[in-house]
This record gives sequence, C-alpha cells and structure tokens, in this order.
Amino acid sequence: MERDSVVRYLDEVQEVLGNLPLAAIREVADVLLSANYVGSTVFTMGNGGSAATASHFACDLAKGTIRPGRPRFRVMALTDNVPLMTAWSNDAAYEDLFAEQLRNLIQRGDVVVAFSGSGNSPNVLNAVELAHRMGGITIGFSGFDGGRLSTMVDVPVVVPSHCMEQIEDVHLVLCHLITTVLRERLERIEPPVSLMLDLGVQTLVRWPSSGGTEGGSNGHRP
Repeated sequence: MERDSVVRYLDEVQEVLGNLPLAAIREVADVLLSANYVGSTVFTMGNGGSAATASHFACDLAKGTIRPGRPRFRVMALTDNVPLMTAWSNDAAYEDLFAEQLRNLIQRGDVVVAFSGSGNSPNVLNAVELAHRMGGITIGFSGFDGGRLSTMVDVPVVVPSHCMEQIEDVHLVLCHLITTVLRERLERIEPPVSLMLDLGVQTLVRWPSSGGTEGGSNGHRP
C-alpha cells in the first residue's frame, strides 16, 4: 500500500536527519564557540527561505545562548536591513548586497555563516569570497550536491537531500541544535579570563569539543 503524502514527507525528513554529517556539525559549534571566546563577530546570510533561517539563527545566537557570567555572542544578520539591501541591489547589483555590507564590518577572525539550499547563490558566494580575502572564517549550510559553497567554505555542512523544502527544514533544525549545544557548553566551560577580556585576539582558539578533546589548532585560516 502506497504511503500517503504526509507520512512520506515525514519519513523522508527522518531519513535525512539520520544521515547528517555529524563531524561537520560539531565543527560548526567549535568554530562559533571559539568566535564567542575571542569576541569575534558572527555574520549570517541567505536568500528567500534561507534569509529567514539566517535571521532566525542570528536571533538564537544573540539571545538563546545567554548564560549568566558568560560573554554574549556578537552576531548580525545581513538579511535584516531592508533599506541597505535594496540600496545595494538597486545601485550596484543583487549579487553584491551581502559582500558590500560585509566590506564595512568584517574583521580578521570574524565568522560568516552562509545558508543556500543549492549552494550556488551568487550573492552568497561573493560574500564568502570577500570574507576569505579579509581573513574571515566561513561556514556553509547547503543541500543537493553542496554546490560551489561547499567547496569554498572552511566548514561545509551539506544536508543529504534533493528536496529544497526538506533542506530548509533541516537547516533550521541544525540552527536549533547548534544553539542548544552552545548554550550547554557555555554553561559548563570556564574560559580563561585573559581571553575573555582580550577582544584584540585575532586567532580562533578551540574550546574543549563536545567529544571531550582539548587544545590544538582548529585547522582554519589564522
């Protein structure tokens, strides 16, 4: 007997969730916690449904990770300033609306989180390229075969699905997962006070990972 469309969709989402790249997801949490550790800024971006996810993730990082006595995340969604987005789109090109915003703000060691279901959105790719030139660390959430985004970023997370709706579903699940992990780790890990106060530090330092390992380079651009 053929499954009805409701059951089929939910079964497919469960299958996707069961095949996620867990090591990459843990690495995203490590990079974001390191950014919080040294006072770097996190920027998020995406188009369409991914724009909503980018804004949602920025909200969750800014508020949902707060723990008493711990430094808060510095985070900004490049999807939220509609006048500025339309100004760059109208006066320059839609392909430049994220890169041009970043150009004003990004500093070495900042983190750029890109959401693109296809992994091929030109404005997202242009911003990632700029972030690399400016010494930023990049994270990319995509689907399908990962697109160009998965080959450009430092930490790619490719959702194993060819259904755009399910890719976007899982991207939001991952945002909530990562936010929860970060909040729990901020609760139990005491950072050195010297690094909490030294906002001039430009090298990301890996915190103890969720797997319990400590120290060492995180393998990203210095």
